[in-house]
Amino acid sequence: MPPTGKRPPFALNASVLIALLAASSAPTPLYPVYQDRWGLSALSVTVVFSAYALALLAALLTTGALSDHLGRRPVLVGSLLLEAAAMAALASADGADTLIAARVLQGLATGAATSAAGAALVDLDRPGRPGRSALTNSIAPAAGMAAGVLAATLLIRYAPGPTVTVYLVLALVFLLQAAAIALSPETARPHAGAWRSLRPRVAVSPPARRAFLISGAGVVAVWALGGFYSSLGPAFVRLVAPGAPQAAGGMVFFTLSLSAAVTVWTTRVLRPLTATLLGCAAVPAAVALSLAGMHLVSLPAVFAAALLAGVAFGAVAQGSMRMVLARVPQSDRSTTLAAYYVLSYVAMSLPAVGAGVLTQSYGLRTAAHLYAALVALLATAALLALALTRTPAAAAGPAAGSGGRRVRSGRAVVGTARCGDTLESWHRAMNGSRATRERARARA
Repeated sequence: MPPTGKRPPFALNASVLIALLAASSAPTPLYPVYQDRWGLSALSVTVVFSAYALALLAALLTTGALSDHLGRRPVLVGSLLLEAAAMAALASADGADTLIAARVLQGLATGAATSAAGAALVDLDRPGRPGRSALTNSIAPAAGMAAGVLAATLLIRYAPGPTVTVYLVLALVFLLQAAAIALSPETARPHAGAWRSLRPRVAVSPPARRAFLISGAGVVAVWALGGFYSSLGPAFVRLVAPGAPQAAGGMVFFTLSLSAAVTVWTTRVLRPLTATLLGCAAVPAAVALSLAGMHLVSLPAVFAAALLAGVAFGAVAQGSMRMVLARVPQSDRSTTLAAYYVLSYVAMSLPAVGAGVLTQSYGLRTAAHLYAALVALLATAALLALALTRTPAAAAGPAAGSGGRRVRSGRAVVGTARCGDTLESWHRAMNGSRATRERARARA
């Protein structure tokens, strides 16, 4: 609960996450423009893409817990102002070097803001709807990426100066959001230790560690798949259909992002474990369909693969997020979210750079085969881990703040049993209760 009497609008913090991820994906349809204008190679494109993700990772490692100490508001305001400056730098970029520098600045700002905004959403959870924050933290990235790609694609087609206009619009959005956050009440109780929190570390709240472990391979698989489509998706479309409109390169990632956002919403009625399992099962089918599209020279198959990849991304993202956040106390929310995003963005960036290296040396066709094999293996490993686990934390446990009640988000069962209990301990408690009743009957 916020420490003040007035609660800031939940939608404001959700819009921050959406805008941040829109800005992250806006360059995707512009990569072919940059390649034609500056003669960039596929490796250069993946380096530009990964510079953002690795800078974001560095920010998460150092500032991930900062808002737990300083409060959400100061961290968000500073980060949004830095994000606006990054948009100005992207608008004025005139080559690969300046583009990389601008993306690094953007990654630092996004990393500082992401965990703070996500934690603010958890702070604002309503007691009667404890799953709302986890759902929003899952759907906002996909919705934001879809919006960013669509806006940039439309501006390429209809607006003058496509490599400038989209960034100036985003800069204005971030400035307005910074002003709105500055006027809103704080949602967390600041406490000492801000300087110590800047030491690079990855920490997961103890109640979330099992869920983090068993869902990790699936998270890596879907974010790696998203990284491929975000960085090399336009080049892949060119490989399959050289005569396709330039907008098709951006629209393939838009298809993935929109599908992911819709999937997050539709699978919210499922248990977290079930949603994660379904998403992992969709990954091998998605990569197989993508390779089939390449071999059959079928652009519709490539878009169908992107659609299925979005289903996988959305189901795993929302399911694993709900599992991880199920029992995290307020003091650890920002730190745990930062660890989740660290895993996600490592998975998104490093394999993409590897794909760029492979493309440079052996061609995109070979790189696509190897990448598909890696992602499919990760998804299969996740399926085994999830299917064999006997203690699906969020599938049996309550959402944070449920107080041990059986709670629902919309029609979705968010959790059951007592706070902190696993499925095994619940069974032990029930067996103990039966034994007590039997002893009482024997004494009677």
